[in-house]
Amino acid sequence: MSGDEENYMAVIITYWISTILLSLLYLSSAFLYLTKATWVRQTLAELNYPAPYLVPLMIVVKVLGPAAILSRISVPLSDLAYTGIFFHLLLSGSAHLGVRKPKGAVPALIGLALLAASFATQNSARDAPSPYAPAYEAVAH
Repeated sequence: MSGDEENYMAVIITYWISTILLSLLYLSSAFLYLTKATWVRQTLAELNYPAPYLVPLMIVVKVLGPAAILSRISVPLSDLAYTGIFFHLLLSGSAHLGVRKPKGAVPALIGLALLAASFATQNSARDAPSPYAPAYEAVAH
C-alpha cells in the first residue's frame, strides 16, 4: 500500500471508530435516562435544568441524533444532528463546570473530541459528502 492509501484507510478507520464511540456514548446515555430516571432528574435539577420537561426530550434526541449520523439517509439531516450534538455537548460541559463539578464535564469533553473526529473525516468515509466537512486529498486507488 502506498502512503496515500494508508492515509486514506487511517481516515476511514478514524471516522468509523469515532462515530461508533460517539453513538455508543449517546445511546448509553439515553439508556441511563430510561433506567435511572430519578437520579437523572435529580442531577439535571442540580444543574438548574427543568428535568421533568427535559428528560423525555433528551431521550429522543440521544437516540435520533446518532441514528441520523449513522444511517445518513439525508446529508442535511446528518449535518443537523452533528450541530445539535455539538451544542448539546457544549451546554452539558458548561453546565457541569458552572456548578463546579468538573468531573461531570468529562463525558462532554470526550464527546466533543469524538464529534470533531467524526465530522472532520466523514467526507472520506461516506459516499454523499457534507458541504461543511473538510475534504481530504488522499484518495484510494
